[in-house]
Amino acid sequence: MIVYILATCVPGNEKDVISKIKALTNVVEVNGVMGRYDVFIKVSAETPLTVDSTISKVRTIPHITSTFTMSAIYGQGGTIDDEK
Repeated sequence: MIVYILATCVPGNEKDVISKIKALTNVVEVNGVMGRYDVFIKVSAETPLTVDSTISKVRTIPHITSTFTMSAIYGQGGTIDDEK
């Protein structure tokens, strides 16, 4: 199961937030981005419970002010289908 999280954080704290996110289990990619959101996070886990746990950990990182989570769906012909 793959989930993408977009996070906003207090300006000037992006590097610290990204460093803390990188240390979390199940986070396979994290990048700073420009625009409405500050950080892009890719999470990969075997179960929805594990994904929920990782999302909760991201949300408790100091200086993160909001998150938006999207799940990838198998069977729609995208890149995720090629990984199966």
